[in-house]
Amino acid sequence: MARHTANQMRTRRNLLGLLPLLVTSAVVGRDERPDALEKRIDESIRRALRWLAGEQQASGAWTTNDFGESTATTALAMMAFLSAGHVPGEGPYGRHLPRGLAWLMSQQQPNGLLVGRDGGHGPMYSHGIATLMLAEISGMVEDSQADACRECLLRAVKLIVDAQNHPRPPEHDGGWRYQPTSGDSDLSVSAWQLLALRAAKDIGCDVPAENIDRAVAYLKRLHVKHDGGFGYMVGHGSTITRAGTGITALEVCGEHRTAETLAAARMILSRPLVRTEHYFFYGAYYCTIGMYKVGGEEWQQSREALYRTILDLQNPAGYWTPEDGTERQAGKVYSTALAVLALAIEYGYLPIYQR
Repeated sequence: MARHTANQMRTRRNLLGLLPLLVTSAVVGRDERPDALEKRIDESIRRALRWLAGEQQASGAWTTNDFGESTATTALAMMAFLSAGHVPGEGPYGRHLPRGLAWLMSQQQPNGLLVGRDGGHGPMYSHGIATLMLAEISGMVEDSQADACRECLLRAVKLIVDAQNHPRPPEHDGGWRYQPTSGDSDLSVSAWQLLALRAAKDIGCDVPAENIDRAVAYLKRLHVKHDGGFGYMVGHGSTITRAGTGITALEVCGEHRTAETLAAARMILSRPLVRTEHYFFYGAYYCTIGMYKVGGEEWQQSREALYRTILDLQNPAGYWTPEDGTERQAGKVYSTALAVLALAIEYGYLPIYQR
């Protein structure tokens, strides 16, 4: 498994730290210069990370509102720090990441499942997010945690592959659902597993190409031709959030600017994300990353509106408050981490989100 030294990561962070200053908006707001939006994003992320650091528990975990300490919330919080260029053992948040990693690895079950005592909202949700984080951080961890992190990741990846191979009806083949032994599949759970597998494969984990291909085929079956989006399951209608989810999952697998991703991008452009959208923060994360991955005019036309929509909802203290019922249960750490991951997309630190 490939690893990067701390010096390599520090050099990369220093170089990529210039990126926000080089990015220009396609559309300039009436009251803002081309670089003002980038400065606003930088300050927003700094405030959010300060708030997130203060929310870490003594155990090393981060919590949800209703479910207590959570592997998914902890993984999202850690990826928020990584997305802004912070690495374990260095800088103001260097001590937060090893503590979070130690707690998360301690929660792995005998079968490889990365779910804490709370069980999570559908264990495979938490497992996919946690596995993605492990794959992203694995090349940055300090030597004292490197072997344990690698072993934890390999076991987590094996569980995802085994869960996908569990027998399912043809329309659900290639996807994932709430449990490792579920007999059906859905877009949301499948997207997290697919991001995790791609990130793991990119750093050298043994992920059979057939499993990626089957997942891509499943996602394409969810494409809704009449409006360009993606359904939650085969035959279901689409939403803006699901459109972003489908784009991101396919683009990560190399399906760049295909008929499906471009059609979903057009849907997002025609119906911009608004705060009343069901699962708003989930949608903000996936739509921003998805449109960035699509690139081209589609990204240039959507980036400023997506960024501003997220920025305008931030509390001065640094966090975002979810209002949707299910997201409200997940809490402010969840929404804040997703907002940071969306806002930091052009920094380019996390390999899975790079073009």
